[in-house]
Order: sequence, then C-alpha cells, then structure tokens
Amino acid sequence: MKSSLLPKLITLALSALLAGSAFAGTTHKGNLQLLDPVQVNGKQLPAGDYTVSWNEEGPNGNLNFTRYGKVMATVAAKIVPLERKAEEDAAELKTGSTGARDLTAIRFSGKKFQLELSQDSSQSTGKSGDAVK
Repeated sequence: MKSSLLPKLITLALSALLAGSAFAGTTHKGNLQLLDPVQVNGKQLPAGDYTVSWNEEGPNGNLNFTRYGKVMATVAAKIVPLERKAEEDAAELKTGSTGARDLTAIRFSGKKFQLELSQDSSQSTGKSGDAVK
C-alpha cells in the first residue's frame, strides 16, 4: 500500500510545480548592440552589447539592460503589438535639449511587438537608427 502512495505524491508534486510556473510569467530576452551611448531612465549606457530582459505578465513591465552579467539600467516599458514582424533589430531615440539621446523603443528582428520605454515627455522627438545594430 505504501508503494502505490509514492507515485501519487510525485505526480501531485509535479502537477503543482508545473501549475505554479504557468502563472509565474515567462522571462523574455533580446540582444541589443548600441553603437553610441544612450540614456535609459536617466542612466547613460555606453556603446556596446546588452541583453534586454523582461517578464511577460501583461502589456506593462520592467526591462533590464544587462552587460557582463550586471544590470546596468531598469526602466518601465509597454509591450505594443505590431501589424507585422520586425524585419531587423531597431531602436528609436529621442534627443533632448542637452543633446543627450534617450532610448524610447526597441524592436527585435522576427518579433511582432515593440517595447516602448517610459520617458520624460518634455524632450523633442528625433528618430535615429544609427545607435543600434
């Protein structure tokens, strides 16, 4: 009788584990190469390669910009659907009155959404594709 209880307990434990992970959200990642320094949430990110990660728990969340295993910046973002998949990686920038370039949106090749970063609306809009590869 004890031997038939063990498989049932293992099955119950695995079911609970899988059900819990279904509600935890999925972490997504994308790679971003900045060719020039940009501002993200008031922090300057130097040119270089970054991993951008976020949790899929709805249309809003936080993006983490990681370089060499260290989170360099975190910013609130909105996941916005696109009509078709992005053809290439791209970033949208906004140039402020001081000349600083703020990262405002990111698209990843083959994905049907873009990530719009929360920004200060007091800056003038300018679009540039030369800060990302």
